[in-house]
Amino acid sequence: MSNENFIWGVATAAHQIEGAWLEDGKGLNTWDVFAHTPGKIKNNDTAAVACDHYHRYEEDIELMAQLGVKGYRFSIAWSRILPQGKGEVNQAGIDFYNRLIDGLLAKGITPFITLYHWDLPATLQFEDDGWLSYSTAEYFAEYADVCFKAFGDRVKHWMTFNENWCSAVLGHGIGCFAPGRVSRTEPYIAAHNLCLAHGLAVQKFRQGDYGVVGIANNCDFREPLTDKPEDKAAAQEALEFFYGWLTDPVVFGEYPAIMRERVGDRLPEFTPEQKEMLKGSCDFLGLNHYTTHYASREKPEANVIGGDEGNGGIDEDQQVFLSKDPEWAPTSMGWFVVPWGIRKMLNWVSDRYKGLPIYVTENGCSVNDNDPSTAKHDGFRADFVRGYTAAVKQARDEDGVDVRGYFCWSLIDNFEWTRGYDMRFGLIFCNFETQERIPKDSYYAYQEVIKADA
Repeated sequence: MSNENFIWGVATAAHQIEGAWLEDGKGLNTWDVFAHTPGKIKNNDTAAVACDHYHRYEEDIELMAQLGVKGYRFSIAWSRILPQGKGEVNQAGIDFYNRLIDGLLAKGITPFITLYHWDLPATLQFEDDGWLSYSTAEYFAEYADVCFKAFGDRVKHWMTFNENWCSAVLGHGIGCFAPGRVSRTEPYIAAHNLCLAHGLAVQKFRQGDYGVVGIANNCDFREPLTDKPEDKAAAQEALEFFYGWLTDPVVFGEYPAIMRERVGDRLPEFTPEQKEMLKGSCDFLGLNHYTTHYASREKPEANVIGGDEGNGGIDEDQQVFLSKDPEWAPTSMGWFVVPWGIRKMLNWVSDRYKGLPIYVTENGCSVNDNDPSTAKHDGFRADFVRGYTAAVKQARDEDGVDVRGYFCWSLIDNFEWTRGYDMRFGLIFCNFETQERIPKDSYYAYQEVIKADA
């Protein structure tokens, strides 16, 4: 696979970097509400200001240009475009993203837009029951159509959703993410409506000339603990429960068979018309990948990873045990650095969804150093970037995987959801008091990767 058209990029999310949470007509979203609820976020941090990207986007674009990336994946804040999630369009929101898009293009950086990165307009949660309601899927399609028409003359790479697994499981199963619900049934209902929202939005997309559209789903790789057939089956089933759950419907029009078998009537069914709408509704697939685990059918004697930590609270449905190699180095999030895992994950996606190009839409490493004098020297993250990008190139050049790009998470330290500002993924240090930006050693390591692959 040639590197000629391969795009090296960086990624961010609107809620994590923009700030300006009540400015220029923006409405509240579920994460505004969740984070302002005492006790939900570490240190009671909120994203009210975050990196102040809303006001400092020009400075951030210049840092991208100096880095040498040719792609920037960012999300649009739904409630900045439609403050109530429906109804009247907020022109000030359209204007902001127009300035951002035009600024990127002026520097030769291709914009990749994600329409939804977890920040549901709060009105839709309160009035329409959020992603537990099909009406939210319909509202999403209308919002998407507004964006396609406003930005589609210049933006040609689109993703409907980011990590629907997190919205479903963390938001509706475990309850640690907004909207903070706990249930064994709701994750499957929310995921179902998220899939349908994708299909409805793509119907709108394909009525115009807007480029290509895909979805960015996350998945950790599952390596069989042994060569036993039952462990190989466990690893395969775990991947189908993770990536396949949210990707099979938008490619094949149906959930993985193992999920239908294990989940039973808690897994909703698509109508024949919905299956037809969903089937083939992606022009490419995004992969967000951060770590790897061993998978087995029987519980190992050592190095077991707990259910909520490893399988996201639905381990009773999967019937899979996860474990680790004690030699794997953990990041500050407790995720293991296993570069070969991303190569195998890319091969798995390529084999399962034949013919669809793949972008690594997120891959990164957290190091919780909040001291600007020491955070700059992040050799651990620099090595992570070198190791994982090398594995992606192996998948591309040696294995023949049609991987078209790699987007490092993240451009800049930001509001890291429930971890607040104590967990840092950025190639650039952000001082959240002064808003000073300081490129780290990993920024320059990634710069060298990009130059070497030119």
